[in-house]
Amino acid sequence: MTTERWNDEMLDELASTVGEMRDSISEVKDSVDGLRVTAQALLQVAAQTQQRMDMFEEEMDLMKQQQQRHTEAMELMKQRQTESDQRFNVLLEEVRFLIRGKKEDE
Repeated sequence: MTTERWNDEMLDELASTVGEMRDSISEVKDSVDGLRVTAQALLQVAAQTQQRMDMFEEEMDLMKQQQQRHTEAMELMKQRQTESDQRFNVLLEEVRFLIRGKKEDE
């Protein structure tokens, strides 16, 4: 095995290569830091969006419950109106019957 001696030119080339690698590593670090910041921002936006969606779903559920209560109240009002109409019609028939009875007596 032969031993090669390093000369100034080889050392300069090695130093240049090391410097380039250091610059590349620095660029990669900067890119990773940029990606980390971007990822954190995206996660924050996603969390805010999810929070808004959760609030929207809660509001929709409340609105559905209110609509259901309103529908039930309307149905109850219709039922009561129908019952009231039926009682009125019965009373009206009784009044007509009584009027007919008075006319026949005369």
